[in-house]
Amino acid sequence: MKKRVMALVATIGVALSACAPSTSTNSSEGSSTTTLDLFAASSTRVLNDALNERAGQLNPSVNLNFENGGSSDLVSKLREGAPADLLVAASKKTMDQAVEDGTVTKPKVLATNVMVMVVPKGNPANIHSLQDLSRARHFVLCDPQVPCGDISSQIIDDKHLDVHPSSQERQVADVLGKVSAGEADAGWVYSTDAAAAGDDVEVIDIPGADKFANQIVGAVTAEAEHPKEAQEVLDLLATDFDSTWRELGFQPAD
Repeated sequence: MKKRVMALVATIGVALSACAPSTSTNSSEGSSTTTLDLFAASSTRVLNDALNERAGQLNPSVNLNFENGGSSDLVSKLREGAPADLLVAASKKTMDQAVEDGTVTKPKVLATNVMVMVVPKGNPANIHSLQDLSRARHFVLCDPQVPCGDISSQIIDDKHLDVHPSSQERQVADVLGKVSAGEADAGWVYSTDAAAAGDDVEVIDIPGADKFANQIVGAVTAEAEHPKEAQEVLDLLATDFDSTWRELGFQPAD
């Protein structure tokens, strides 16, 4: 009888442990670390390492589990019930949709970013300006349904360009990947993506692109498992991350 009672107690203990929230404790230091799920626009993936390091310095510390992708895709996932604590979108328009869906609360503008043109290393198609795009056999843009594509469409309309992309990608990382691999003669990406690619691409400014700078906007999700910690990370991005934003090519919000 005694053995059966002890076995029952052990079973209950395992079950309770399985139901515990995603917080781990370091018994030697008496500290705890909370893991947050962060949905973040593909263009902000360059922040991942620096943000995770800074979040780890919060008290209590926070570990970030990133899912980077096209902003509209991430908003759709939230609408469909995918779990996340924090959303960082690459445009106010996309974040406004999340607000309308009721999946986020109280968004904050964090930074801005601008578009540039990139060509493969060595510039084999000899493209040096927007006018040279007529000679590009493979010109790549983001899909108009995602922020980088929406901004590209606005620039094209503003400059009355007669260009016809050979493919339209769901996230800016895919545009950059095709250009870096030499699969495209040119593509439009954010300046931060171009900077992160280093010597794999050559950068050509798009005149007047700053008029169409996009906003990086963050918000705690309505169903966040750890809303307090998510708010702390959002506040970090909004008020104590300026030097990192600038270092990676963004312009921090005022």
